Amino acid sequence: MDIDKNMVQESLMELVKEGYGSPDKMANVLDLGVEMLFYVEEGAFTQREIQHVVTAIRDIVGVLRG
Repeated sequence: MDIDKNMVQESLMELVKEGYGSPDKMANVLDLGVEMLFYVEEGAFTQREIQHVVTAIRDIVGVLRG
């Protein structure tokens, strides 16, 4: 199955606009999520799992902020 990258991008931008108002506002929410991960209860997730999530969130934040 081929994924239409333009459709995915348009869907993401629609989600951002409708849910957050702007890419920067969504990036701020994702930044908060990164900070929250630093306070996760010990043993809930492995260190590696948390690092993967943080990396993904930071990548998205970078794209949203251009």
